[in-house]
Order: sequence, then structure tokens, then C-alpha cells
Amino acid sequence: MIFATLLACGSAHADRRVALVIGNSAYKSAPKLTNPANDATLIGGMFKKAGFDSVDVRLDLSASEMRRMLREFAGRSRDADMAVIYYAGHGIELDGNNYLIPTDATLETDGDVLDETIPVERALFAVEPAKQLRLIILDACRDNPFAKTMKRTLASRAIGRGLAKVEPTSPNTMIAFAAKAGSTASDGDSRNSPFAAALVEHLPKPGLDLRKAFGFVRDDVLKSTGYKQEPYVYGSLGGDDVPLVMKPAATGPQANPQDAVRRDYELALQLATRDAWEAFLATDPDGFYASLAKGQLNKIGAEETRLAAEQKAKAAEQEKARLIAERAQKAEQEKAAAAAKAAEEARIAAEKQKQIEQARAEAAEQQRKAAEAAAAKALAEKQAAERAKAELAAKQAAEKAEQAAKPAADRQMPEVENQKVAALAPGPGPKTTLSPAELTKSVQSELRRVGCLTSAAEGEWSSAAQRSLTLFNKYSGTKFDVKLASVDALDALKAKPGRVCPLVCNFGFKADGDQCVKITCRAGYRVNDDNECEKVQEKKPVATRENSRPRDDERKASESAPSKPQATGQVFCNSAGCRPVRQGCRLETWGNRTAGQTAGGGTSMVEVCN
Repeated sequence: MIFATLLACGSAHADRRVALVIGNSAYKSAPKLTNPANDATLIGGMFKKAGFDSVDVRLDLSASEMRRMLREFAGRSRDADMAVIYYAGHGIELDGNNYLIPTDATLETDGDVLDETIPVERALFAVEPAKQLRLIILDACRDNPFAKTMKRTLASRAIGRGLAKVEPTSPNTMIAFAAKAGSTASDGDSRNSPFAAALVEHLPKPGLDLRKAFGFVRDDVLKSTGYKQEPYVYGSLGGDDVPLVMKPAATGPQANPQDAVRRDYELALQLATRDAWEAFLATDPDGFYASLAKGQLNKIGAEETRLAAEQKAKAAEQEKARLIAERAQKAEQEKAAAAAKAAEEARIAAEKQKQIEQARAEAAEQQRKAAEAAAAKALAEKQAAERAKAELAAKQAAEKAEQAAKPAADRQMPEVENQKVAALAPGPGPKTTLSPAELTKSVQSELRRVGCLTSAAEGEWSSAAQRSLTLFNKYSGTKFDVKLASVDALDALKAKPGRVCPLVCNFGFKADGDQCVKITCRAGYRVNDDNECEKVQEKKPVATRENSRPRDDERKASESAPSKPQATGQVFCNSAGCRPVRQGCRLETWGNRTAGQTAGGGTSMVEVCN
């Protein structure tokens, strides 16, 4: 028996196990994955602790490096009884075939998959020489970023989500996926993915069959991911148990099996939780200790029932207290609502009062602005009157100087006259053949036509003609020299189709086209200060012995006689000429009124006497 045991131990230790672990995290054309490098390091350590003869851990491999490592691993598998390949990183499914993606892949089009990736069949080829077990573990079912940006050369070509189902053709071959075919796996929130953590927990258990170990892995991953990720295993094994780590043979006397059950019971008793007792019953469902464990579970159930009843009673008391408090608060709420309503009404009244006061303030502000505008207008009128007075004095002085200098100018040589004629027609060629006298008369005629000259065209460029050209410059926006008549001024005048200077009529007259006509009022009406007809107020007769007829005749004569001009500092111009404004009168601007109305509408100056 001792010799047979030694032979069995020798044969067990003679099994050769090799493993290749690859973790791709630092992708050059996609976001970096955090967990594959950590998962590969963790799984590689698990294989080393499990006593594998050769464990090769490689991180962030390019396409050429992955092909070289698979080729070298295929050479080591020829002498091995068990060959395992673990891969963590990105994978892709194209037309039903699975491919592993190296870190240097770009995958701009679907055609690049064949050139830049490693088919899963290449990994199956590398483990195929092993004699007893060929295992490939693929933690590559993550959401693939390349599939979202990859261009399709054929619309009918399918690119799946996750990896496709694989059925190995070689015996004793298993392929374990981190997620079921067509679904994706999660990296998790910790240092390692849920799939890698479950593998390390269950695969290295001595004597545990791989099929059962992967079943435990499936349960842990489902529970940790909220039943969103389900690992899946493809392939088949024989009827014998195939553990990743062989259970060591017994070398001493066999211990009592109840001792192990007792130790498990004592551990569960220390925890004293439902999960602990359920785990104990799952391992040892029968026997004395199992009955004790069921009693402990019943005790825990009774305690949970008591706590639930206590919580219900507490909740009922709280609900009762809340209802009582709500009844007490109802009156306070109604009182608060009434107070809020009164406050809102007060606010609305205050808002209305504010609007009234604001309207009053705006009206006062408008009155203030109107008063300031009236004061500014009065000041402007006063300044305009002073400027007009100064201009009149300057013009009178200029006319006197001109009359004094006229005899001397008549004695000048003919060259001076020729120079004036030349000034009338500057430029390389004369614009007209008119003589100076004809040009002056033509300009005066055009000034009369546009309403700027009231006197006749005499052929002499007098002060009246200069004033009329000044008015034309003012109302037409031109800047002709008013000291002499020019061809340019004549052309500008001819270009005007109608009246330019406004028509100004005397008091008692109104504009009718280009003429001023006397205002005629019907019986009982007279012309008022606004140059309009108003009704005459009847005066009560006064008893007198004096004959009033001579006095009435004298009054009528004085009213019909034109008033004598008085010097007031302002000048009034109409169709008859220009004269100073009479004493006690003033000039005002009138717009669209019967008196002083221009031919085309607008404004005019009217002499108003109070």
C-alpha cells in the first residue's frame, strides 16, 4: 500500500501545467482601460501560488508581440498536461468570429480587423498540444470603442456587441467568457473586475472541479453586478473531475469527519447571522449539527419577526402622533392663511398707491421739463433777436461802405471788369456767353422765381440781391458767394423746380399760392392777434351828448392806415421787401397756419403785434 501511494503521488506531481497571462490596458487609439493590467497581475499570481510550472505574465502587447508570445507558448504546451491562456482587454466580433485587439490597433475600417487583431482560433491553436486540459479564459467582453468609430466597407457585414458563441472542436477544451455571448462585461468600481475577483476566489481551490468552480464564479459575478453580467463557459469535459489544483493525498491517520463539521458549526455560531447558517447548511445539509443550525435559523427568524412587529407598532404610534399634530396645526394654518391674505391685500393697496404717487411724480417732472423748455425757448428768442439786430447793423454799415466805395470802383480800369467777368466763368472753358449784366439779371430772375427776391430784376447786384442769395444758401444748403452773381449759382437756381424761400405776409394778410391776400372777415368778426377772424365783443352803449361819429371815422382811418415802421432790432421780409419790425411787435415762427403758409407747407415768420 505504501509503495502504491508513493507511485500515485509521484504520478500526480509529474503533471506539468503552463499558463500565459496577457493584460492590455494602454491602447493607443482608444481610452485606457484600468483593470486589465491589474487583473492579469492578479491571475498570474494565482497560477504561481497554485504551483504551475510556467507562468508568463505580459502587459500591453502589440500585434507582433502577441503573435510571438502565442507561438512560444504553443511550444511549451507540447510537453504540458494542462495549458491555460488568460486574456484581459478589448475584443471584437466580426461576422460571427472573435478577435483579440492588441494595444497598437487603430481599426479605422472593418477590413483592418483581419490585419491588426489576433483571432481567438490562434489562442486555441496554442493550447491544443496539451494532453489533458486546454483552457482559455477571455475577460474581453467589454464595451468596444472601436466598433463605434469603425467604417463599414459592406453594409451587410455584422459587428456584434461583445463576443460570439464558440464551440471548441478539440476534446477536453473549455473557453470561459466574462459575459454571455452578445453581452458586455463590467470593469467594476474596485481595482479588479468582478470576473477576475471571482476566478481568484474559486479556481485555486484544491480538488474543485473546473465546471463547479466556474459555476461558483457565475453566481458571484451575477450577485456582485446586480444580475446584469453572467459569465458563460463553452466546451465539454469528461466524466472525471478536472481541478485546476489537485487535492493533496492524505499522509496521516484520517480525522473524524464530524470534527470538520463541528468547526464549521462553531464558526457559524460566532457569526450568528442568517447568511452564515445558510452557508453551513449548504455545505452540511444533514446530521446533528445541521439540525442545530436549522434551530439557529428559526431563532433568527423569530427575532426578525419580533423586530418587524416592533417597527410596525412604532410606525403606527408615529402616524398617530402625526395626525394629532396635523389637527392642532390646522387652526394655525387657517390663521396663517388669513394673515397672508390680509398681507397680500395690503401689498396690493400699497402697490396701487405707489403707482399713483409715481404718476404724480411723472406729471410734475413733465411740468418741470415744459417750464424749462419754455424758458429755454424765450432765451433762444431773445438771443435770436439780438443776433438779428447785430446782423442788421452790420448790413447797414456794409451798405454804407459799399455806396461810398462805388464811385471809386466806377473809375477803375477795364481790366478789373474783365477780371470780374473771368471770375464769373472760371475753368478751362466758359460755361455761358452771357454778359455780366445779363448774368446778374438772370440770377435775380431765378431768385424771384424761387421766392427769395421780392424786388424786380434790375441787372445790378445790389444789397437786396445779396440778401436774397443769402436766403437761398440758407434754405437750400448751398454756400455761394453772395458778393457777386455766378454761373454756378444760376445753375443751382435753375435746378430748383419750385419755391425755396418761405413766403412771409404782413399782419392781416394770408398766403395764397405765391401771393399774400388780405384776410376778409364777415360782419361782426375782426382779425385778432393770431391773424385769424374772431367775433367782436359787443360793448354796452354809454350815454353821451357828444357826437361819436367823427371819433369812429378817425379810429377806422387809423386802423386802415398802415403802421409806421419802428426800429426794434428785427427785420421782417415779405413780397414787398424787407423792413424793421414795428415797435411793440415781434417775429414768431408759424407752421401750417393760414398766415405765412408756404407753397409746399412747412414754417414761416409772422409779425405779431399785441
